[in-house]
Amino acid sequence: MTDTYDPLDFEFEEPIRISPSVPNKKKKVIGLDDLLEDHAKEQKRINERKSKRKKIKNASDSEEDEDAREKELSKCVDKCQKEMDQINDDDEMPLWGIQVFGDQRTFPALEHPEPRSCFILQSIMNNKLNSLVELTIEKGEPFLEGLLVDGWLLKLIFTQGQVEKSISTWIFNLMLYSSKEWLRKAACEFWCSILSPEVEASSSDIKIDWLPSYSDLKRALDIYGYLLDSPSKCSPDIDMIHADSDTAGPPQNIRFWIKYVAACCQVRNTHIIFSTSEAEDFLGVIISLFLDRQLLGLSMILNACMYSVISFFKEEEWHDSCERVTKSLGCRLPRDINCLRTVESISGSNGRSKHLRSAVAKQFLIRCLQEKECDAEDILRMLISINVKDKNCDLSKMYIYLAFARKFKAEYESKQKVIAKEEVLVISSALTELK
Repeated sequence: MTDTYDPLDFEFEEPIRISPSVPNKKKKVIGLDDLLEDHAKEQKRINERKSKRKKIKNASDSEEDEDAREKELSKCVDKCQKEMDQINDDDEMPLWGIQVFGDQRTFPALEHPEPRSCFILQSIMNNKLNSLVELTIEKGEPFLEGLLVDGWLLKLIFTQGQVEKSISTWIFNLMLYSSKEWLRKAACEFWCSILSPEVEASSSDIKIDWLPSYSDLKRALDIYGYLLDSPSKCSPDIDMIHADSDTAGPPQNIRFWIKYVAACCQVRNTHIIFSTSEAEDFLGVIISLFLDRQLLGLSMILNACMYSVISFFKEEEWHDSCERVTKSLGCRLPRDINCLRTVESISGSNGRSKHLRSAVAKQFLIRCLQEKECDAEDILRMLISINVKDKNCDLSKMYIYLAFARKFKAEYESKQKVIAKEEVLVISSALTELK
């Protein structure tokens, strides 16, 4: 029997939770403006989705078009390359350069001045101070060489006022044929000092018993093995690489030969060493030396010498001499890339250099086209008539032709401008007189 005070069963049950009463919400009334706003938002979202799809599609189409254009361009380039290969399969542009010097002949023996007949040696030996020097006949040769190298020989000659023939020939042969660099250099400096225009102006009383002539210098070229004296010695097939010989190629003495020619051309007013025709020949020789790659190190000396020879001619001689030089070069040199190198080597900016460059370019172009004498308009007309699309057209030769045309056309146009200015001045002066 349960205790009367025990809790009842329902007292152990959890009390029933009664949720609080929710107040009734008022329903929102949807108006026409709200519907229109929702519709506009939805329409905007739809339009944005369509725009994105369109952009994606356009980008895809653009990429496809670009790929198609690239393929088309690639095909075009491949086609052009194949055509160029067919045209120029065997016509690669060669390098310029020809062999200007062949095998050298044996240099002549050097003859020293005879001490008994050399006035300078005799004056030193008979001087009281010779006891200090102790100069004898046997020591005459090395003693003179020492005077030459140290510059004392030149000072003695300036004091004496005369260059003996034995001294002149000895120093000239040392310059062109000695195997010793220090003797060659000293001999060249001696002659350049004797023939200097400044020395001539201040020491006009110096008497030179013997001056080397044109034939002496040409003989030296022949001994050096110079090949371009005649068209028969020059061929477009001449190799640029010299034969395996110790005597082939330009000698070391050619540097001083060039300097001496330049010095001779600067003293025409005081010493007549070359005639006009001889100077023309030397100008052609100097220009041809630019074609030997072994002489690239002498470019500055060659340019200075070429300028001296160009300046040698009198104003009334220049035009005819220039024409003869250009014809000589046209006969001497092969009709290939070396012609263009020849024109470019005439790099002076003075009037005569420009005239010579233009004339040489025109002469080479006429010979390359195998035409007779013609004017600038005829040459340009012939060039325009060449069909460069023809598979038989030699584009390397066409390049050379156009380079020649540009060289002489620029000079031709500058002359025309000068003539036009002169005509304007004449007309304006005539109008002034009429007024």
